[in-house]
Amino acid sequence: MSVAAVILAAGSGSRFNGDDPDARPGAKLLAVVKGRPLIAWAIAPALQAGLDEVIVVGGAVELSSVVPETVTLLQNDDWSVGQATSLHVGLEWCRRKGHRSAVIGLADMPGLRAAAWRAVADAPLGPLVFATYEGRRAHPVRLDAEIWPMLPTEGDEGARSVARRYPELVREVACVGVPQDIDTREDLELWSGTNGTDQRI
Repeated sequence: MSVAAVILAAGSGSRFNGDDPDARPGAKLLAVVKGRPLIAWAIAPALQAGLDEVIVVGGAVELSSVVPETVTLLQNDDWSVGQATSLHVGLEWCRRKGHRSAVIGLADMPGLRAAAWRAVADAPLGPLVFATYEGRRAHPVRLDAEIWPMLPTEGDEGARSVARRYPELVREVACVGVPQDIDTREDLELWSGTNGTDQRI
């Protein structure tokens, strides 16, 4: 079964920019941490996991200079309507390419490990598989093609809305990693000052 990794990277990062009038939308993903932009830390473990394709869905900021050539970069022009639009763009690409599953991650979650991407992709049952960390659901999340039509196409929710309506479809895989969103500059400083950049497989 063909499985793609889809990294959602379209948002403006308004909380990260705060009250800085000179900050451009999406600046968070380009913030340099230990010599690499934040988004690079999120892409690397997805590539290491060895799935059939790695896809990044951009929007608010130009990412072509920081996304590897081996990664498919898509543009979501409707990114301001909500994260669900980026998910829709990624899944439509997966449908056209014949992928039967998509494993979803976020570009501002740099602490996910390749082993988590792989474990969620390889989970024997579906169609909706969450990684869990100490019992708490987080990314990456696997969405099998049969439930793609159930997902919202606008707003900021995706798999969780389906999980609430159809809990019988959900499976969980225990994973190791740091499933922390980088929402603010303080979050970034805290993460970069710890072992958060340890991307061990």
